Amino acid sequence: MGCVLRYSAKDSYVRNRSSNVMVELPGELLALKRFHGHLGPYVVIGYKMGQIGRERIPNRISAVVFTGSKRPLSCTIDGIQFSSSCTLGKNNIVVREENQVKAEFFDEKRLLSVELVEGIRERIDATTTKDNEELVALDLFTASYSELFRITEGESAQSGRVLKLR
Repeated sequence: MGCVLRYSAKDSYVRNRSSNVMVELPGELLALKRFHGHLGPYVVIGYKMGQIGRERIPNRISAVVFTGSKRPLSCTIDGIQFSSSCTLGKNNIVVREENQVKAEFFDEKRLLSVELVEGIRERIDATTTKDNEELVALDLFTASYSELFRITEGESAQSGRVLKLR
């Protein structure tokens, strides 16, 4: 028998501690929470990175993720898989052990590099606790791409090696 995760209505809300008001999680975040098992900042960062990749490279996308396999950075990988359709099962995603919050998305012609801007990782790591991780995640979810990421577009070889970045 397999394990079944059960979520109740209370799992779709997070309490804003400063105002003591319950805030409903958007449907995308609730689905991401169910997929990943909890909702933290790095899975949301990965989700947004994957969205950017999928929006700009809609067909036959592949990814290289530079987070490595150590938590909490590795949670970024699940977010990317969830939103980009690059999955370990399809073998169109590779994880490199470089301890960076960075991903590259590519197809036969284009390369897109998405990297967390300086200071965001430090802020996440300094302020996130088990008690507030969902609020931090919600805050990151509502931030714009330009607030969170440095995005560089270029051309790629079919193998995914960079020919030229703009």
